[in-house]
Amino acid sequence: MSRSKAVKQRGSFAETSWVIVQALLIALVIRTFLFQTFSIPSGSMEATLLVGDYLFVSKFSYGYTHFSLPFSPLLFSGRLFGSQPKRGDVVVFRLPRDDSIDYIKRVIGLPGDKIQMIDGLLYINGEAVKRERAEDYIDREGFQPIRVKRWHETLPNGVSYYTLDRIEHSDVDTTQVYVVPPDHYFMMGDNRDNSLDSRISPASGGVGYVPFENLIGQAEIIFFSVRDGEHPWEIWLWPWSLRWQRLFSIVR
Repeated sequence: MSRSKAVKQRGSFAETSWVIVQALLIALVIRTFLFQTFSIPSGSMEATLLVGDYLFVSKFSYGYTHFSLPFSPLLFSGRLFGSQPKRGDVVVFRLPRDDSIDYIKRVIGLPGDKIQMIDGLLYINGEAVKRERAEDYIDREGFQPIRVKRWHETLPNGVSYYTLDRIEHSDVDTTQVYVVPPDHYFMMGDNRDNSLDSRISPASGGVGYVPFENLIGQAEIIFFSVRDGEHPWEIWLWPWSLRWQRLFSIVR
């Protein structure tokens, strides 16, 4: 091999390596400061989010904590460029009792709020949240379709969404009054009878109050969705397994 050819090959390898490094750095910046992808592993936010949905979550919505960084190194405490979530936001956060686990729920209670459920009706600061009976939700993920009671709920700030009512008089349909501590939030799943959320204490396997520092970001867009039990890499099944109507839909 001539010297000039060897030098050319080394130069080509160096250029390729630099392109790869640049791509990795760009991906790291996007993942840390802009957007991160998450998948939905459970039905606690059904039917807003389904098992098999893949989301873009905006990291800049509420500012940055050490949980925003890859592997969550404790390089600093508190929150940089912090912005408070709004009531009704769908938020990804680190589980307070095990901060290696990501959860996703809807923000229901802000710091200082009093939250209570009475006979399945949500109360915020002593006032019943407006809800109206909606058309039943048809759950088609199992062996046969199941009809589920659904409500259209509207929070005091005007944010509206649907909740499911799978069980009449469930254990979490009537609760104590929860007073949200400073710098904490009260989270609930839209699938109200099938959600381990702030209504359930961490000691009992629930979420409890979520510190502001644990918030990762706001769920924004469903960019991909595949039926429960299917795998995204099984592209030969996409014509049947993809939920085409959910692709690139906004999370509300």
